[in-house]
Amino acid sequence: MAQLDTRQKLAILADAAKYDASCASSGSTRRDSRGGKGVGSTEGMGICHAYAPDGRCISLLKILLTNSCIFDCHYCINRKSSNVRRARFTVEEVVHLTLSFYKRNYIEGLFLSSGIIRSSNYTMEQLVEVARQLRDVHDFRGYIHLKTIPDADPELVHQAGLYADRVSINVELPTEAGLSRLAPEKDGRRIEGAMRDMKGAIDDGRDARRKYRSAPKFAPGGQSTQMIVGADEASDGDIVVRASQLYDRFSLRRVYYSAFSPIPDASAVLPLKRPPLLREHRLYQSDWLIRFYGFKPKEVVAATEDGMLPLDIDPKLAWALKFREQFPVDINRAGREQLLRIPGLGTKAVGRILTSRRWRKITLDDVARLTVSIARVRPFIVTADWRPTLLTDRADLRTLVAPREQQLNLFAA
Repeated sequence: MAQLDTRQKLAILADAAKYDASCASSGSTRRDSRGGKGVGSTEGMGICHAYAPDGRCISLLKILLTNSCIFDCHYCINRKSSNVRRARFTVEEVVHLTLSFYKRNYIEGLFLSSGIIRSSNYTMEQLVEVARQLRDVHDFRGYIHLKTIPDADPELVHQAGLYADRVSINVELPTEAGLSRLAPEKDGRRIEGAMRDMKGAIDDGRDARRKYRSAPKFAPGGQSTQMIVGADEASDGDIVVRASQLYDRFSLRRVYYSAFSPIPDASAVLPLKRPPLLREHRLYQSDWLIRFYGFKPKEVVAATEDGMLPLDIDPKLAWALKFREQFPVDINRAGREQLLRIPGLGTKAVGRILTSRRWRKITLDDVARLTVSIARVRPFIVTADWRPTLLTDRADLRTLVAPREQQLNLFAA
């Protein structure tokens, strides 16, 4: 392999990392370097080219240690049999890049993953050493997310949690059959075992912090995982159920979804076309319904059509249209759980309704101020001055409330 300079390595390994979606800093411990001590700071918002609620774009250095790998997973562009150009950073190069980029105000942290070289333990040792040098040698206080390596020694994975804000291991595919067919060298039970061990270590770390203030913090941002969507035959219903199981069993902070993207020299067992990106978006919406809106996985699955979420409307609206007997909901009388099921009302809008109605009756105009489209909400609610009568039962209701397709103007002001 020809010798590459750092800039060339960065171009290769940053591009190779783009397929990993599971990077965010929510839930991390807040740290800063005020007072002249340490380097960097960390925020509690999203990171990795995400947008915070106030509109700020927050980014981090997202790279692989190497794109060489001893595994031959069919869906991975960095698989052993792929003919992509290979590169590898040294530990010192990653540390230098992270500090240099941070001091130039390019990034707010580091997301580091890797292909597997030599062995799982050797690769995990290299990742941990990067984090150790940043924390112990350079007193770096920014955000660090480490992707743990399958089958690595539990002690090495534990060390990762001592230095990183968040750790993660990808389950890769939603079904065991899909994983066996497309990644035969990976074992779903071992992956879940590693996630179970990490959950136990995080729980132990929190217990220790409650008892002893001097106890070290352990992965304060928790753990996350990622599933590839569209590479196998798993339906949206399968994915929703699997994600819910992972949340329940391992107390995950997030399950990320990554739409399968065809890669150069792809294996013959892979689909020829990528799934629509809107499918990935609908899965994130269904994830939100379960985590923040009180929906059960079986309720989200019930809103699917032959196991697939509709692409033209969001899952919440799909559920409401399918179970119209639950509507209309009286805005002035219903409890929080019922209000959260109304299409077009988010958690903040419901909170404001509950607060406001303690002092006066809520009208249709009041609801209109809390939602983007009152026309979408109107068939499903009763207010002090509005009742939908037969509107909720109309056969063409889906057409009336579905968002209109609109061609965006590239040069609009």
